[in-house]
Amino acid sequence: MRIKKVVLAYSGGLDTSVAIKWLKDTYDCEVIAFCADLGQDEDIRAIKNKAVKTGASKVYVTDLREEFVRDYIFPMLRANAVYEGAYLMGTSIARPLIAKKQIEIAEKENADAVAHGATGKGNDQVRFELTYYALKPDIKVIAPWREWSFDSRESLIRYAKKHGIPVTVTKQKPYSTDKNLFHVSYEGGILEDPWAEPPEDMFTLTVSPEKAPSKPAYLEIGYKDGNPVSLNRKKLSPTSLLKSLNSIGGENGIGRLDIVENRFVGIKSRGVYETPGGTILHIAHRAIESITLDREVMHLRDSLIPKYAEFIYYGYWFSPERQVLQEFIDKSQNGVTGIVRLKLYKGNCMVVGRKSPVSLYKPDLATFEAERVYNQKDAEGFIKLNALRLKIRKIKN
Repeated sequence: MRIKKVVLAYSGGLDTSVAIKWLKDTYDCEVIAFCADLGQDEDIRAIKNKAVKTGASKVYVTDLREEFVRDYIFPMLRANAVYEGAYLMGTSIARPLIAKKQIEIAEKENADAVAHGATGKGNDQVRFELTYYALKPDIKVIAPWREWSFDSRESLIRYAKKHGIPVTVTKQKPYSTDKNLFHVSYEGGILEDPWAEPPEDMFTLTVSPEKAPSKPAYLEIGYKDGNPVSLNRKKLSPTSLLKSLNSIGGENGIGRLDIVENRFVGIKSRGVYETPGGTILHIAHRAIESITLDREVMHLRDSLIPKYAEFIYYGYWFSPERQVLQEFIDKSQNGVTGIVRLKLYKGNCMVVGRKSPVSLYKPDLATFEAERVYNQKDAEGFIKLNALRLKIRKIKN
């Protein structure tokens, strides 16, 4: 099949900047660049101009910030999803939205193919392509990193300089970054040694805990059916709320993470992340659930968190299994409503209060003081019934 028109997921970075020229030269085709604004705080106009100068026939720039937070980040937070017990998946959750919009543009432009700048070693190639095929089964996918002769970022830098393509990656700062409203990730280059501490000047969203204010910051987050809706009693849109928490959390050194994670393709990879607002929301959500969510519903949901997180990390956002599990999670969030008070201090985010008009926490039941609601003698029969099988097993042995 001859490729006449390709829609490229374009970030303006090294890989996709080189990809525009490589696609044109290799396939003799028209290249349309698509840049998703997910809150990366970059000069979108400059990125658009760069794509045109590099050879793109057309450039789409789409503001996806509100949709990103409302329809992707918040559902993930409702599930308390963390991959391998630590990673809040800021990169993982962005890819299905980018790929979805890319397919929409491909259909609008009658493009033959879509392309991305993900490497053949990483997770993003899977996330992009599973979404492509789930939404448009007959689409042709081009993954330059699996085809071209470049074998390192240094070789890409040389190619870019040879053809006058401006790049921001240098040998002095050879690590790769990915930024959106939810986080910033850093990997590769000097971070490939898991024993080496990340350089302090690398971080962009957070101050180090040592340099955070010596006075704690208090804040209150209001929840309605599992979603954060207010900050310090002021109602905010999803995007505004997350941006505010990023700022407050960053100032107090909240949300840094240094992990070695297991990629879907089977490689262990060291990643460093900053997720200040997401870390606060994750902790706050668990706190409001602690007084509003039924015990057995909570335990059942918690047993499914690792699997749900895998679905996102592996790229199965548009799979039936993720969608079915999301329905259960969202149903469980009915009534997860109230306010959480948090204390931020030098990299620590501590819950110091929680209340709800539909709280399941009853002081007259929980108290150690005198009360007339709970008959403690009832516990004797409860314990004996639960011990029955243990007693029988011991007697038989």
